[in-house]
Amino acid sequence: MTETKTEVREPESKTRTIPHSRPASGTGTIEAAIARESSQIKRLLKVLGPGLTTGASDDDPSGIGTYAVAGASLGLKTLWLALVTYPLMAAVQFTCAKIGMVTGRGLAGVLRQHYSRSLLWAAITALVVANTINAGTDIGAIAAAINMFVPIPIAAMIVPIAVVILTLQIWGSYRFIAKTFKWLTLALFAYIASSVFAKPDWAQVLRATVVPSFSADKAFLSTLVAILGTTISPYLFFWQASQEVEEEISMGRRHLWQRKGASGAELKYASWDVNVGMLFSNVVMYFIILATATTLFKAGKTDVQTATDAAEALRPLAGNAARVLLGLGLIGSGLLAVPVLTGCSAYAVAEACGWKMGLDRKPKVAKGFYAIITLGTLIGMLVNFAGINPIKALFWTAVINGMLAPPLLVIIMLISNNQKVMEGRTNGKVSNALGWLTTAVMFAAAIGLVLTWNS
Repeated sequence: MTETKTEVREPESKTRTIPHSRPASGTGTIEAAIARESSQIKRLLKVLGPGLTTGASDDDPSGIGTYAVAGASLGLKTLWLALVTYPLMAAVQFTCAKIGMVTGRGLAGVLRQHYSRSLLWAAITALVVANTINAGTDIGAIAAAINMFVPIPIAAMIVPIAVVILTLQIWGSYRFIAKTFKWLTLALFAYIASSVFAKPDWAQVLRATVVPSFSADKAFLSTLVAILGTTISPYLFFWQASQEVEEEISMGRRHLWQRKGASGAELKYASWDVNVGMLFSNVVMYFIILATATTLFKAGKTDVQTATDAAEALRPLAGNAARVLLGLGLIGSGLLAVPVLTGCSAYAVAEACGWKMGLDRKPKVAKGFYAIITLGTLIGMLVNFAGINPIKALFWTAVINGMLAPPLLVIIMLISNNQKVMEGRTNGKVSNALGWLTTAVMFAAAIGLVLTWNS
C-alpha cells in the first residue's frame, strides 16, 4: 500500500489531546457524564450507544432469514456458530469503533488519508453494491411481513415502503428511527420462549452448542458463509466507525483535532457498548436457529420459502399469533437496518469525496450524502422486481456479504496496527489474535464454498 499526500494538518500541539471542556450540547465528556450518575442502570444506559444499535441492526431481515434457513435445513448443526462468532464479531466491531474514536474519521476517511485511492474505491464500490442489494432485500422483507397482516400484494407495497423510509431518514431523524424501531426487534426474543415450549432434547442442544459440527458439502458451506456474512457483516464495519464519529460530534467535538485520540475510559465504555450489542445479536441468532431446528426441521419442513414458513417456528409459544410476532420483528429490524445500510454507503462515499455528511445535517447542507442514500434506496428497491423468492434473496445476500468481508477485514487489521494512523492505540495481542482469526475463518469459509460450488 502506498501513502497519498496528506491534507493540511492541524497544529501538532492539538493532534494528541482530547478536549475535556464542556461541549455545545451542555453535557461533559463521556466519562464525566457517567461518573455523575449514581444509578448503575443509568450508567449502563449512558454507555450503550452505537454498539447496541449496530447489534440490533445486525439482526436484520437478512439475518433472520438466514438463521431460519439454517435451522430448518440443517437442524442443530450450525448452533455452535453462535458461540464461536460472538468473540470474533465483538473484536472486529470494537476495532472499528476504536479506529473511529482514535482517528476522528470513519473507515473511508482513514483510507483516503493514509492509503492509495485505488484501494479506497475498490473497498467502497464493493461495499455500496453489497449494501444496495441488502437494503433492497430488506425492503422486500418488510413488505412480506406487512402482507402477513393485510392482504395487499407484496409488490404493491415496495415503493410506498421505500418512500416512507426515505422520508423518515431525510426529513426526519435517524435517532428517532433507531429509538423507535429497535424496540420492535425485541419481538424476536419470542424465539427464546418458543424454543423452550418446543421441548427439545436439551442434551442434544448442549452437545450441538459446544461441539462443532462440520460438513464439506455445498449446502453446509453456503449456509456457513451466509451465517458468517450476516453476522460479521461488512456494512457494520463502516457503520460502527462512522457512528462513533457522529457520537463525538453530537458531544460538541465538531473539529477533527478535537476528535482525534481516545482516553482509556472512552475505549473501555466503547468496549462495553460493543460487547452488549453483539451479545444481543448473537442471543437472537442462537434461538432463531434453535427454534426453527426444533420445530420446522423436526417436522420435515426443511425448505423455508416465505416469512409465514419462518413464523411456524413460533407456534409452540404463540399459536396463531406467531405471524404477528415474526411480522413485528421483521418490520422493526427492517426499518432499523435499511437506513443503516444506505447511510453506511453514504458515509463511505461522502468521506471518500470529502463531502459534508451526517444524518443530523439538513439535506440542503449535505446534498451529496443524501443523494447516495436516495439512490441506494431506490436502486435497492428495484431488486424486488427481479422475481427472486424473498427468503432466498435474504439468504444469498448474506452469502455475498460473506464473500466481501474477508478482504475488508484485512484492510481493517492493517489500519488498526498502523502506528502512524492509530497514534499509540494499535491493537493488543488479544485483539490481533481474534481479528486475524476472524479474517482467516472468513477466508477459509469463502474459499471452501468456491471450491465445492461445481462439485
